[in-house]
Amino acid sequence: MDVKNAFLQGELEEEVYMIQTPGFESRIHPNVVCCLKKTLYGLKQAPRVWHSKITQYLHQIGFRMSKSDTSLYIRHESDSPIVIILYVDDLVIGGKDFAEINKVKSLLSGRFEMKHLHELHYFLGIEAIRTPVGILISQRHYVLNLLYKFGLTECKPVSTPLDRNLKIDVDSGTAVCDPTKYRQLIGSLIYLTITRPDLSYSVGLLSQLMLNPRNLHLDCAKRILPYGSATMDYDIVYQSNAITRLEGYRDADWAGYTTDPRSTSGFVFSLGSGAISWSSKKQPTVALSSTEAEYRGAAVAACEAVWLKRILKDLGVPITDPIRIFCDNMSSIYLAHNPVFHARTKHIEVHYHFIRERVQAGEINLQHVSTNLQVADIFTKALGIDKLGQFASGLGLTPSTLPSLRGSTTCVKNRGG
Repeated sequence: MDVKNAFLQGELEEEVYMIQTPGFESRIHPNVVCCLKKTLYGLKQAPRVWHSKITQYLHQIGFRMSKSDTSLYIRHESDSPIVIILYVDDLVIGGKDFAEINKVKSLLSGRFEMKHLHELHYFLGIEAIRTPVGILISQRHYVLNLLYKFGLTECKPVSTPLDRNLKIDVDSGTAVCDPTKYRQLIGSLIYLTITRPDLSYSVGLLSQLMLNPRNLHLDCAKRILPYGSATMDYDIVYQSNAITRLEGYRDADWAGYTTDPRSTSGFVFSLGSGAISWSSKKQPTVALSSTEAEYRGAAVAACEAVWLKRILKDLGVPITDPIRIFCDNMSSIYLAHNPVFHARTKHIEVHYHFIRERVQAGEINLQHVSTNLQVADIFTKALGIDKLGQFASGLGLTPSTLPSLRGSTTCVKNRGG
């Protein structure tokens, strides 16, 4: 559902004045200003006031805001919960009881002027396709828009987003003539990683070079779009008959970047058949060993696991078993199980020992996995075509088998949102 003129709905709680609207000035009182009673578009208070307004009403009709995510609202008045995800003036309503969903829609429409968009198919550039097998999500049309925007509609497809043998240096090559173009491309690719975890490492690496981009960096960034074009029909598949089990993989590449000694860590969590949360990020401080880098990465992954567990509990999917996190570094696993501080660990920041506490509480179960099966490698380094395909499949990212449901492959202009 979409709220019409959402920012005009909220009442101001503070005095805000504006000059008279051009073309509608009072001839009798030309110097008089207007005191606003409600918010207007462009007013900095408008988003906050609107959020308070819609939140207050949702509370009145039985919804409560999730403590783990302030955009998530849940109501448990029936056997199955009704869920609302709020993004500014767009609402996604979910649940198993269609009668309750229609009741909520009627209540919302009675309070606010709403536009009913029916079953979810396209939301903020993300496509959602329902099939007998399950739900598929992708950003195929978004990729088409990017190819059109950056003049790469006739590009030759490539098999990997980044050349694994290429060493990217901060000062390599000549500076680009228009840095804005590079920054726009990277910003667009960052949004593409919402449904394309296989691009996270490449985009994350190139996003660190936006201050003074070089032509080599721009060429690398442009290589990602041909890869996106070649894998345009890749979807994350959430199978309806998959076992609801939350588990993850985490990895760290110790000082893998030639010009920066900080390590890159990554993790991914899946629920059933598809990935639901992932990250590829440079660590904030320098690690003195591969064990320390892996241990820090494990702590960050543990925080994400605890947050996901709370979100799933709010959604009525409680996780009672310990969350398995697979790691290919035995030293970091031993360190997480060791309750004794000693000389080798006392320099590690205290908050990274959160993983040790969760392991002792039985909430996290760190398990060893072979490097050849470490799916999280895709978030910490450039891979060859074989491993890239193997690990992408492990994330639930597979080619679509439903071309008839995808619509035309014609490139379309960006429609905004």
